[in-house]
Amino acid sequence: MKMTYKGSCHCGRIRYEADIDLEAGTSRCNCSICSKRRFWGANVKPEDFRLLCEEAGIGDYQFGTMSGHHRFCLACGVAPYVHGYVEEIGGAFVSINIACLDDMDPAVLVSLPVQYMDGLHNNWWNEPAETRHM
Repeated sequence: MKMTYKGSCHCGRIRYEADIDLEAGTSRCNCSICSKRRFWGANVKPEDFRLLCEEAGIGDYQFGTMSGHHRFCLACGVAPYVHGYVEEIGGAFVSINIACLDDMDPAVLVSLPVQYMDGLHNNWWNEPAETRHM
């Protein structure tokens, strides 16, 4: 069931709300940027995401295929969301950083389903051999 969650970066300059069905699943990837950031995401359609602040002060990093905009706070460096377009996952998306959701009970976090993806080898629909570090 979709619920509305509020999220923010560490300093609070980036604020958003999103309608997310966390029980539908979250994901962790071992690609180069997700590994280094330890990104844990939940994908939503763009219409389920609402930025509650100005775009000024939000950095944008892209790499590789340039299909994702990895947004981050220019003040505190936290990356609260990614947006882009990838046909293989249904087109336009916003991936919410689970760690940036405000007021999440740790008991809820540990119970969330997680799909592990082998992005490092472009084998997205399969789990990598090792996931404990993710």
